Amino acid sequence: MRKIAAPVAMAAAGFLFIGGGVAVADIADPFGANRLTGDKTTQVIAEAKEGPAKNVILLIGDGMGDQEITQARNYEVGAGGTLPGIDALPLTGQMTTYSVTAEGDADYVPDSAATGTGWATGQKTYDNAVSVDHQGNPLKSILKYAKDKGLKTGNVTTSEVQDATPAVLAASVKQRACYSPSRVEECGDDALDKGGAGSISEQHISTRADLTMGGGAEYFDDEILAGEYEGQTVLESAEAEGFNVINTADELEALTVADQEAPVLGLFEPKNMVREWAETVAPVGGYYADDAVTCQPNPEVPSTSPDLAAMTSKSLELLENDKGFFLQVEGASIDKADHARDACGQIGETIAFDKAVQEALAFADADGETLVIVTADHSHNAQLTEGPDDNVPSIRLLTNEGSEMGIVYPSGGHSGTQIRVAAYGPGAANVTGLIDQTDLFGIMSRGLQLDTDAPDDEPTTAPTESPSSEPSETPTGEPTESPSGDPTETPSGDPTETPSGEPTETPTGEPSGTPGGEPTGSPSTDGDGAGGGTDGGSGADTDPAPNAPRGGLAETGGPAAIAAIAAGIALLGGSAALWKQRRSGH
Repeated sequence: MRKIAAPVAMAAAGFLFIGGGVAVADIADPFGANRLTGDKTTQVIAEAKEGPAKNVILLIGDGMGDQEITQARNYEVGAGGTLPGIDALPLTGQMTTYSVTAEGDADYVPDSAATGTGWATGQKTYDNAVSVDHQGNPLKSILKYAKDKGLKTGNVTTSEVQDATPAVLAASVKQRACYSPSRVEECGDDALDKGGAGSISEQHISTRADLTMGGGAEYFDDEILAGEYEGQTVLESAEAEGFNVINTADELEALTVADQEAPVLGLFEPKNMVREWAETVAPVGGYYADDAVTCQPNPEVPSTSPDLAAMTSKSLELLENDKGFFLQVEGASIDKADHARDACGQIGETIAFDKAVQEALAFADADGETLVIVTADHSHNAQLTEGPDDNVPSIRLLTNEGSEMGIVYPSGGHSGTQIRVAAYGPGAANVTGLIDQTDLFGIMSRGLQLDTDAPDDEPTTAPTESPSSEPSETPTGEPTESPSGDPTETPSGDPTETPSGEPTETPTGEPSGTPGGEPTGSPSTDGDGAGGGTDGGSGADTDPAPNAPRGGLAETGGPAAIAAIAAGIALLGGSAALWKQRRSGH
């Protein structure tokens, strides 16, 4: 068992538990399944607080579509229950996530590199691209803008820190598989010795976030091929640059400072951090097995590594300061387990992510000046169903409330549906209605009052269009990633991960047709490894879909247009009433 977060923050924020957890009433009783206690219009409007925000916490559940959220809720707290983190945020919307092709056409199923670039820079790009535009030109991330303003910054993940989602904040490379200097083919002209900014590992050091934490330690052992530290390893260059490198949960707990004088580089495992629950890969026709499966803790989890909630809690402690901060937290292996068709692994990672969300909400509730956004990068293929065809991978789980739940994996790859986005704090109303992933860049940069090219503030008058005049953007697409990053599954769609979740070697290629020599192939479909497939690990996803419209905020109404918000959020679920109850202690 890895070291978990002490319950300090959660205990201090009792509201996280009031109304959270298993259903209070019997769902079979008259009105027993109701989530509302009455009209919530006033409560929802009260949560639509105007910005700016002093701090922004962005939490990304990689691959966490509505299917994954529902499956985790059903298993852990029951159909009538509520996840105390994910389900607690009061303002909710939907978000499109498609990427673009080299020709500028919509690519309905994106990878994690393109989607991460969207919220990190406000622009769409091709799959496999890490914070570069469709022509391969580097884009500046919100983390770098926050640093320019003197804010503290953090980047936390359960994947390799070189993986797409953490990489988009620190690096700009044309191929996401450019993990380290030895990846000569993947890095191409982004390599230091070719005049580029270097691999993702090297750019983590040059970007110098106040704290960076996750897996991927082995890639820092590569030797640098050019520049001041030529011949030394990336890790040695980090230490020479004053980074405080830590490798254990105890070292994390002992930290008292993370700043530009002594930035923290936490590298807790060689590749991706091991999943919390034991692997239960769905076999073909597994739904029809005699017995349903009960999920178990993963005995392979290192006792020396912190969990995501512990990393989140400590990051908030270290980043808190008078000027403010930007922190991104990723629960990376919801996606990796989905690619592997690992039902219990996927659910366990969603529950672990929910605990990290609770830490963020506890901090924000006490602070009062923090915007918390919880969403995913793309949806995935796990389907909550019954009676599936007997020729596809499927499984039945026995949930904690004693019912059986069937999950089927049609492809092992990403899916192309819109995803949930939810928020709490100053500026949270901007996520309501339908937004695009690129809008997050503007919501966050405006909230932090960063000097970017994002569109200006929301209109001061209510929009005249009716709700039906929503933007005509197609729903977000989500590609079945290719090995190198958010890997494209093998023809069978089975990830090549080993039971332990360690990825098989990284793919070598990248999508074809992208500018600047984008990869033409995709890395291996390993589920957790270097250069990996199935969004499991290091590498490029599928086709490079260049040309992305500059994304800014699609204005969806905000505190300045309260009437529009009140109408739009009439569609929101019962989360707001629940949240209000938690905060009031009722």
